[in-house]
Amino acid sequence: VMIPHGRLPNLLDSMRIEPGLDEDDVVAATITHAFDMSVIDLFLPLTTGASVALFPRGDVIDGERLAARMTATKATYWQATPAAWQLLLDTGWQADRPFRGLCGAEPLTPEMAAWMNAAGVEAWQVYGPTETTVWASCHRAREGESPVPLGRPLAHTRFRVLDPQGRPVPVTVAGELFISGPGVARGYHGQPELTEHHFVPDPGSPGAFMYRTGDLVRHTGEGRLEFVGRADS
Repeated sequence: VMIPHGRLPNLLDSMRIEPGLDEDDVVAATITHAFDMSVIDLFLPLTTGASVALFPRGDVIDGERLAARMTATKATYWQATPAAWQLLLDTGWQADRPFRGLCGAEPLTPEMAAWMNAAGVEAWQVYGPTETTVWASCHRAREGESPVPLGRPLAHTRFRVLDPQGRPVPVTVAGELFISGPGVARGYHGQPELTEHHFVPDPGSPGAFMYRTGDLVRHTGEGRLEFVGRADS
């Protein structure tokens, strides 16, 4: 995926505000740099003056060691997959200070959100394909939400839910999600046909493109966007 450096500032500026990060935070950095989520761990703290605690690989794959390191470093911010969150919470770990937890790469279930909140974690669902520069939306998970919504698009980012003919679908009807904005990548290196299929002209911005995610979503009557499944499944 070809993502110019210029795509990154909008992501960082938006996430600095929501879910939020400031100079008093300590980011638990557990993501390998080969995974796009690591961009948040590495660069977001540089924009706010937050501290970064680098976790050794051995502590990341062992729940008890992960919990001990989380407490010892006085971490206040961690983004991870649902599986990693389960590894931590299975130990009975509890946040001993205000703690913001981001869950991404896979859907945040209501059960996991409730588990995180019960452990003293402010639970957030983050969503986005790599092709839109890591994350495209975020949502603070609240009690009783089922499923947990994908959330609002990041700053200057737009979601469109379209039918197979490219027309907007009515509320509650599932359609494919298209994402436009400053985070959209340039395409796939050396794969022009795949690029042409997934990166299509943005009707709202001449010369720009929107990304066809392949994700089926729907608007609810409450103005939320829910994940339904994959268009190719």
